[in-house]
Amino acid sequence: MTERLVIVGGDAAGMSAAAQARRYRNAGDLEIVVFERGHFTSYSACGIPYWVGGQVRDRDQLIARTPAEHRARAIDVRLRSEVVELDIAGRRVRSRDLATGVETWTGYDQLVLATGARPIRPPLPGIGAPGVYGVQTLDDGEALIAALAATGGRRAVVVGAGYIGVEMAEALIRRGFEVTVVHRGSEPMSTLDPDMGALVRDALSGLDIVVAGGREVTGISTGADGRACAVVAGSSEYPADVVVLGIGVDPETELARAAGLPIGGHGGILTDTALRVLGHENIWAGGDCVEVLDLVSGMRRHIPLGTHANKHGQTIGANIGGGYATFPGVVGTAVSKVCDLEVARTGLREKDARAAGLQYVTATIESTSRAGYYPDPAPMTVKMLAERITGRLLGVQIVGLEGAGKRVDIAAVALTAGMTVTQMTALDLGYAPPFSPVWDPVLVAARKAVRAVGERG
Repeated sequence: MTERLVIVGGDAAGMSAAAQARRYRNAGDLEIVVFERGHFTSYSACGIPYWVGGQVRDRDQLIARTPAEHRARAIDVRLRSEVVELDIAGRRVRSRDLATGVETWTGYDQLVLATGARPIRPPLPGIGAPGVYGVQTLDDGEALIAALAATGGRRAVVVGAGYIGVEMAEALIRRGFEVTVVHRGSEPMSTLDPDMGALVRDALSGLDIVVAGGREVTGISTGADGRACAVVAGSSEYPADVVVLGIGVDPETELARAAGLPIGGHGGILTDTALRVLGHENIWAGGDCVEVLDLVSGMRRHIPLGTHANKHGQTIGANIGGGYATFPGVVGTAVSKVCDLEVARTGLREKDARAAGLQYVTATIESTSRAGYYPDPAPMTVKMLAERITGRLLGVQIVGLEGAGKRVDIAAVALTAGMTVTQMTALDLGYAPPFSPVWDPVLVAARKAVRAVGERG
């Protein structure tokens, strides 16, 4: 008897789950139906700022696999079809065709929720006005690119200074706009500690980007034509021909909540390590709509990244297909680039360590990407957190020029392995003058952290 798998969401987690399940089971054994409310499947949302900025020339370069390619593998992809209700007791979903408005029920044996995340849009005056853009989907990217080409003015305001905010600031600079970034934090990039975020602020200012920190946006002003013309933050007003929202995202869990599925403290769906929804044998969830275990703090977090989503889909698809896989958790690794500046982090920030009840020491060093005598050594700053007494590595942040960002992977592996900073100093990393000083900057920071642990132990 053929079993039916229904997947809600056709991007990274959903289509990875579909493809992996199909590898395990043929169409005669497993029918796969995917509901996707957008126009595309399997695309890189992370690449949208680079498409807007012109580094990526063609939208289709961001699409890993088209609906037609999925259908050729006997995966029934239904575009512009939004699931609006889950009937858990009846094992069925109600979907709406967004072109016709017609609604239908579809039964399932296995259900995967891969609903992703939704951009944060605070209920502020003018937030929905023409001229205000998000950058979550390819449709969003197309709309923004069209607006940038059509607008007569050259002033852009980005609201928010996280990864998306600073990446969009670069994209707009590349488009020839005068850019202001307005954010409520003391420094940009709240995923970093403030002392490291200050380095990002200095770099943005060096690019002639105006950074207005500590400003809570209270509304979007509109002109006589109804279009956005300024961002209002308290008593300050920032003129804008285009407004881009980069405030962040929340898990898209409205369907799950309405169906009574378990939701965590960060708003994401709760699953076990196999990514089965807690308390439901035949319902699975993955991607930006779930919470994951932080392997460093032992606490659940919401970390919306495409790397995780693809791994989630692979895990779910293997389990549904009859194999066995788990997703044990993450250490919170992320890397970004703003023009020539590379920004990376993994593990805990200082406030994360405090929230987890951990006592810690810090060590910050300045170094270069290669031997000082080799041409063009690029500067970088590395900050490391280690647990007091034990010396267990807790987190690393890196800000620098070429060659800085991907060094965070050294720390990510060390965190996953539960290494101490003392153990890190013995790592046998590759060395040659074009690639690194004799002591890699991450290991220099580890040596300094060892001393800090000893001094305060």
